[in-house]
Amino acid sequence: MIGHLSDAQEVGLGSIVDADLAKESARPQALQVQQQLSIQTLNLANAKPNALIVLCRG
Repeated sequence: MIGHLSDAQEVGLGSIVDADLAKESARPQALQVQQQLSIQTLNLANAKPNALIVLCRG
């Protein structure tokens, strides 16, 4: 009985650690995507400034 509880605890803790690692590895990827989108937006704004003004006036 105690062995089963210990195994369950180890599995549970392993799942928590795995979830935390997944969260931490996803953060830099999300930041990189945000950076790429920002760069693309700035490139579009610089290429067609009048189009940006029209969009902002909505």
